[in-house]
Amino acid sequence: MQDDQANNPSPETPKSKQGFGAFAPVTGSIRLFRRWWRVAVRADVNQQAVINKVREDSGFTPHFAFMTSMSAGIAILGLLLSSPAVVIGAMLLSPLMGPIMGAGFALAVGDSVWLKESGKAILLGTIISILFAGLVVTMSPLQMVTAEIASRTRPNLFDLAVALFSALAGAYAMIRGRMGTIVGVAIATALMPPLAVVGFGLATLNWSVFGGSLLLFFTNLMTIALTATGMARLYGFRSHLSERQSQVQVAIMAVVFVALAIPLGLSLRQIAWEVNVSRSANGYIKDQFGSSASVSKIEIDFDAQPIVVNATVFTPKILADANEQSTRVISRTVGRSVVVKITQFKVESGAEAHAAELAAAGAQAQAQEAEIQLARLRENLALIAGVSVDEVTLDTAKRRALVIAKPLPGASLASYYTLERRVAAKAKDWNIKLQPPTVALPELTITDGALASTSSADLELIVWASERLNLPLGITGSAEGMAVAKGILQARNVTVAQETEAAAPDGGISLRWAAPAESTSLQQ
Repeated sequence: MQDDQANNPSPETPKSKQGFGAFAPVTGSIRLFRRWWRVAVRADVNQQAVINKVREDSGFTPHFAFMTSMSAGIAILGLLLSSPAVVIGAMLLSPLMGPIMGAGFALAVGDSVWLKESGKAILLGTIISILFAGLVVTMSPLQMVTAEIASRTRPNLFDLAVALFSALAGAYAMIRGRMGTIVGVAIATALMPPLAVVGFGLATLNWSVFGGSLLLFFTNLMTIALTATGMARLYGFRSHLSERQSQVQVAIMAVVFVALAIPLGLSLRQIAWEVNVSRSANGYIKDQFGSSASVSKIEIDFDAQPIVVNATVFTPKILADANEQSTRVISRTVGRSVVVKITQFKVESGAEAHAAELAAAGAQAQAQEAEIQLARLRENLALIAGVSVDEVTLDTAKRRALVIAKPLPGASLASYYTLERRVAAKAKDWNIKLQPPTVALPELTITDGALASTSSADLELIVWASERLNLPLGITGSAEGMAVAKGILQARNVTVAQETEAAAPDGGISLRWAAPAESTSLQQ
């Protein structure tokens, strides 16, 4: 009887009430938490003061445009120089966080006018940043993809997480009045550097860089704005939206986050797969040659079809079928077609292999340093000559460099000579030749049948220009003065092709180019 009563509840205790009764402690705890949040956390937030502060920083003004331009310029220079400190400075200057936070709060309170103002500031700030950064890149002789630029071209799910956590911190700081935290948020989210990289991609027509960095910026933008919306709603900011509109807003936010997470997750998956391939290739090649060998370098080209693995190994024993065996095993391991190319260097022992690896690393470091020095020399010559780096000729075997300068406004022959000396002083083991344009030559003064001391420096300048241009000169002056000047010039291997007699009571001999300048190449 008792068993029957236990198995069959009495009519006074319906099954529905029995089932929901199990959740009573949970629902009660939720109600207590919500009451505590409303009374202890939200009550001391001055909503109007927060909204006024956020709104003040979210509009488009001349100050906003100027600071955005300067931040973009600093960011792209830091990226081109691969200088993290300069890039961080650009992050701190960027005013883009203001309108993005403003858009988030405007969504939360349902203020369409505020949302339009913030959206306008975001759009114009984005356009200004991209165009200004692209302009700097266009004028810069440095247009290589540096490590700082490359790191912002493959956004992944971790970038979304960084933006989410940073936005939570930023929105909390604004709501609770802890504005000092915004500095850290600006550095963490890094809104300006991706935009500067977009400008770099546009200026260099590198669409993979353009697209990757644009996706990173869009990820940061949407994550910050929508997280700010969520935090404002969580803190109970009064909204003009109906219940239905609020539900639609939440649904749209969820869809946006999912839409961003899918491609970023796929990107993270691809990066993880590439890391796994690198680990597998490195591990198998080491195991294949044994502990007495040393793997010096492994480079993998994932863009090639099939994937190409290049490795350098110092080993006491040369393995004839190493390439084929590695190709077969690694292809089977990673599930993709892979071609392995192993360069083997024979050494006598493991110690020698280690020594050879160190020597190879040292040689590689020296080669990289030499490449950097060559790039700097080419860039410096292009800069002083007013040309592109492609117009600089370098003969690395004979350590000679030649560049043909464009006419620069206000530049005299002495200006070009000084620029050449300046570059030559920094590249002491190079023979630097800057070919100047055919600008006016200085005048020589002949006194008492000899060159005046005041014309010594001008003579050196004339000899230098004649040698660089390989052109004859024409001279004008008195017969006696021209004879003396011609003898001095010919003694310095300068050809005088034309002589024009004219009165020169002060002994002045004017010089001119006898033929138009033509491009020359490095002399053998």
